[in-house]
Amino acid sequence: MGASLEQEILVALRRIVRAMDTRSRVLLLQHGLTGPQLATLMAIARLQPVTAGAIAREVQLGHSTVTGILDRLERRGWIARARGEHDRRNVNLVLTATGQQLLATAPPLMQDAFRQRLADLAEWERTQILATLQRVGDMMDVPRGTVAPLLDKPAANAAGCRMERSASL
Repeated sequence: MGASLEQEILVALRRIVRAMDTRSRVLLLQHGLTGPQLATLMAIARLQPVTAGAIAREVQLGHSTVTGILDRLERRGWIARARGEHDRRNVNLVLTATGQQLLATAPPLMQDAFRQRLADLAEWERTQILATLQRVGDMMDVPRGTVAPLLDKPAANAAGCRMERSASL
């Protein structure tokens, strides 16, 4: 007897998560930063000056995860934290010159082959994929205080350390 539709959906989702984790590992090994770190840098570049909370919402990661990413990015000199001019309680994030140089030469978040295949699709197909993935994301959202879904476990990088959960990009 074949796999149920639910099992096939789970396998397809696992393939997507695995591909995202693999891409993140490649980025880490070849460029020294993970997919979530690159997504965070790109979001800061787009929105700066921006708060950590706004970045967490933008990249769809937990606030504590984003705080860890920001700490690593700051230690590497790619971002700077600065107190708000009008409200000293606010901490704004900006890219440093080094961070801007990194982004100028940074690889894309998605694999080139995937990006090309996506570009080859008709506009309506890309729109349909986006709508379907957004709906799946909405269906998988877990309210705070409940058990996380099976696919929400962080991957380990090549060195066996915990790596940030893949951002939904």
